[in-house]
Amino acid sequence: MVVRVATVAFEGIEARPVDVQVMISNGTVVFNVVGLGDKAVAESRERVRSALVASGLSLPAKRITVNLAPADLPKEGSHYDLPIALGVMAAMGALPSDALDGFMVLGELALDGAISAVSGVLPAAVSANARGLGLICPAECGPEAAWASEDISIIAPRNLIQIANHFHGTQVLSRPVPAVKSLMGPQLDLRDIKGQESAKRALEIAAAGGHNLLFNGPPGAGKSMLAARLPSILPPLTPSELLEVSMIHSVAGNLAGGQLTDRRPFRAPHHSASMAALVGGGPHARPGEASLAHNGVLFLDELPEFQGQALDALRQPLESGEIAISRAARRCVYPARFQLIAAMNPCRCGLANEPGHRCQKGSPQRCSQLYQARLSGPFLDRIDLHLEVPAISASDLILPPASEGSEEIAARVAVARDLQRSRYKGLGFENVTCNAMATAAILEQTIRLDDAGSRLIRDAADKLRLSARGFHRVLKLARTIADLQGSTDVLRPHLAEALSYRLFVDRPSEAA
Repeated sequence: MVVRVATVAFEGIEARPVDVQVMISNGTVVFNVVGLGDKAVAESRERVRSALVASGLSLPAKRITVNLAPADLPKEGSHYDLPIALGVMAAMGALPSDALDGFMVLGELALDGAISAVSGVLPAAVSANARGLGLICPAECGPEAAWASEDISIIAPRNLIQIANHFHGTQVLSRPVPAVKSLMGPQLDLRDIKGQESAKRALEIAAAGGHNLLFNGPPGAGKSMLAARLPSILPPLTPSELLEVSMIHSVAGNLAGGQLTDRRPFRAPHHSASMAALVGGGPHARPGEASLAHNGVLFLDELPEFQGQALDALRQPLESGEIAISRAARRCVYPARFQLIAAMNPCRCGLANEPGHRCQKGSPQRCSQLYQARLSGPFLDRIDLHLEVPAISASDLILPPASEGSEEIAARVAVARDLQRSRYKGLGFENVTCNAMATAAILEQTIRLDDAGSRLIRDAADKLRLSARGFHRVLKLARTIADLQGSTDVLRPHLAEALSYRLFVDRPSEAA
């Protein structure tokens, strides 16, 4: 008799169905696990054996064969421990033969029979709900699985004894409750920023349209403080966005206690991060910082200090909103539609703009050119707003806090986002939620320039040497500025302000 237990294998955030087949037969006493599993899967037989003995069960002196089907699909991870153990228990008669019918199972076993948390429970719960199955998962992951649906049946035991008692009717395990992550400490507020009104304006525009932004200024000008306060003016995640973000973080194992939050992700990797750390990869093709920032913000401080190849690897996801990681035996795709916020100094020493400063490498212009040449033109062309951030003077620092903070700016951003969402939904593009996501074809349906605006954008495109991508990004930016002002049309002043943020894209040395 063959016992079958349903589980999953992960390809990106997609949960592929896997059938765990267990057969106990006469023959040589051996415990084999086959089906193209990795080292963690091969070692599961020892964890299963010890967990069963600790739970009061001994494996029979027979041949035990476990097959993970389909056999040509690579299996990775320790979450196969629990389905293998439950399959063996059912084959031994320790569980009713039909107890596992209608359930998907995943979990790691400790040697004492405890069930440990694993990553990827939320995508597995979504897959189980789509297939009309219930879910058996570790107790620590139960609150995470409960977010998949109110209708899915979830059993979240702490050890093998609890689940055996549950199926025998001597103990009833209640359904876990979805958990919400509580925010720790006060949220950062833009009211803390003294001066830098133009930078605050650029930050508001970036938040309203989901645009990429680059701050260029000397050390201590407040670039990192501004970027850290961007989440305080962004709208909360919608339910669909929350599900996407949580599934990525679940696969990465970042949902502590299964707690979800509607706060948009804010990822700030160090400039020593490798290409695999930024875009994803490694032996198991894990999601990188770009995917972990999906529907949120990716902040790159000290931008020229990042590896050039790593930055150029972000060029494709900045356009497509996804990252495909290909290996010889597999290919997985992670969503990566993030908002890039970057900060940099004008030169290595950061004092190229200081009057009378003498650089050891010669003129400040040469120092600036050498430093900023680390950034490729195609990468810079994908950033919508380029802004010089001047140094803060003592007269700015002694001023009282600004009367307008993140709450007031967030209200204007929310109104602009609602306008954009309604506009694109009315045109049949429900997946486009902000101006930055609009394609050139969609822009043609939403922007009609008058004669003055057409002349301005045409002359500016020639003088600034705008690429086709840069041209359309200026239009998206102007559309956002118009939305912030409640204007249905994109007028010449909106275009003029949008063009002012593109002045230094092709002339980085002059920006210093």
